[in-house]
Amino acid sequence: MKLILSAYPPFSLSTVIQSHGWIQLPAFNTDGEAKELTFVYRLTPGKVVGLRIQETDSGVSVETDCQLSQAEQDDIACKVTWMLGLDQDYSAFYALASNEPKLAYMQERAQGRVLRCPTLFEDVIKTILTTNTLWAHTIRMADALVLEYGDSLPADPARHAFPTAECLAATDEESLRAKARVGYRAPYILGLARAVASGDLDLEALKTADLYTTELRKQLMAIKGVGGYAAANLLMLLGRYAYVPVDSWAIKLVSHEWYNGEPVGQPEVEKAFEHWGEWKGLAFWFWDWSYHNG
Repeated sequence: MKLILSAYPPFSLSTVIQSHGWIQLPAFNTDGEAKELTFVYRLTPGKVVGLRIQETDSGVSVETDCQLSQAEQDDIACKVTWMLGLDQDYSAFYALASNEPKLAYMQERAQGRVLRCPTLFEDVIKTILTTNTLWAHTIRMADALVLEYGDSLPADPARHAFPTAECLAATDEESLRAKARVGYRAPYILGLARAVASGDLDLEALKTADLYTTELRKQLMAIKGVGGYAAANLLMLLGRYAYVPVDSWAIKLVSHEWYNGEPVGQPEVEKAFEHWGEWKGLAFWFWDWSYHNG
């Protein structure tokens, strides 16, 4: 079965796929040229399907490995629209970026969209996995979490969907540490899963919440395991760009861009993008940095 979804122009699937490291984490996958996105998705009723997403002239096509009901098609269309930001309009930012050589090609390259998971729950868990560790360890933890707790794809049992809040809520800290090796993050993951599974926390409502960005940030930081960097990262995924996700890599980039490699801190990173206002996080994310080597 194939679905056709339109995107607000300009749009580039490969640009979204390569927007950040999420493509390296399950249940995402792509071909060598980032021309298509494959994904294992657990539908709300519990059916697990494989999705193959390719670019079309006006958006994307979504192929599934099985027949779907109308409700299931609507669910997938909604999730893919969110994941790829198909309805996002960056014309206001492009107008500002056109005057900055480091961002002047964003519209031409259809940049701006950032790959998102189908649920904010998954995005929060993966963001927590990025904190205080190397990226290779984030990949390892995400792989283990999905393999141990995610439902398998019937057509290819080696592939799994991201685990549901209900599944993770039913485990315990000891198991999370032993099976997924998530370390100190175990109580954060377990606590979040149980809050979502019980209905005490409606993370999905934050996607469309009519809140000031400062209030939305406050709600994100109320989640145990989510600090300033993680909150800024999640705000980016929610389409709010008023904060820069400052970590050691951001500090290194700014140090080499404006301070000749001299030591700087978070204040210097914030100051570098302060004049971008509500777009500062996006300007940071897509800046054409002079420093590229680790």
